[in-house]
Amino acid sequence: MRINTNVAALNSNRILQLTNTAVGRTLGRLSSGYRINRSADDAAGLGIANRLRADVRALRQAARNAEQANATLQIAEGAAQSIQSIVERMKELATQAASANTDDNGRAKIQDEFGKLIEEIDRIVATTKFQDTALLDGTFQGDFMVSSSGAYTPGPNSDFVSISGAAMDLRTATLFGGATPSVATQANAQAALTAIDDALKTVAEAMGAIGAAQNRIEHAFNNTNIAIENYSAAESTIRDADFAAEVAELTRLQILQQSGIAMLAQANAAPQSILSLLR
Repeated sequence: MRINTNVAALNSNRILQLTNTAVGRTLGRLSSGYRINRSADDAAGLGIANRLRADVRALRQAARNAEQANATLQIAEGAAQSIQSIVERMKELATQAASANTDDNGRAKIQDEFGKLIEEIDRIVATTKFQDTALLDGTFQGDFMVSSSGAYTPGPNSDFVSISGAAMDLRTATLFGGATPSVATQANAQAALTAIDDALKTVAEAMGAIGAAQNRIEHAFNNTNIAIENYSAAESTIRDADFAAEVAELTRLQILQQSGIAMLAQANAAPQSILSLLR
């Protein structure tokens, strides 16, 4: 029996310190909601979780990019619908001017409105822009990043959806083949009807191109949101704490902590029995 070195007390104290450390770690997880609060908790897991978190943030921005791309196309669609209405009115006027029941005086008045409508088409095309980028003059080219897989260069099978505005050219020069139609005479009005029919077809094709691009962007947006959900779930399994498991672990450690304190007290009291040898 020894007095100077109480091995039992040292052993009990060491184990109690380990238990206290584990209790503190568990309390930290329950307080933060994270299983990993420092690199030492799970160095490999932290690296993977951080990579996933970075991917999620990039995907969320990609989803916002898709929303903004759709907003851009909605601006183009709204303007194209206005041009559609104008061309329909032009056909109505041309039909009126092409008929013998309208005299030259009436056609002059119709021509005045007809010419103003042509000017309005070009005005709409010139002013339909998104962040100073024209949308309906045939020059628009947009590369919208709607994913984040690592294929960072625009092209086929990349993170970009590329939209060309070549099919969205609604200038009057394009609609009417470079010749401005007139309804000033009955013959001109009859000829204008054919040109207007071609213009209506061009507008319909432009709206079809806009709609197809919108559908593609919407599918990309939905796919990106699914990826965000799945990446977030993957990160959660690594980073987030399982509260049920942590509470059960805390209960176990608290019992060990209490028993360790009791045993340390017993180990410290044990050397007092040596005093009985001195009586």
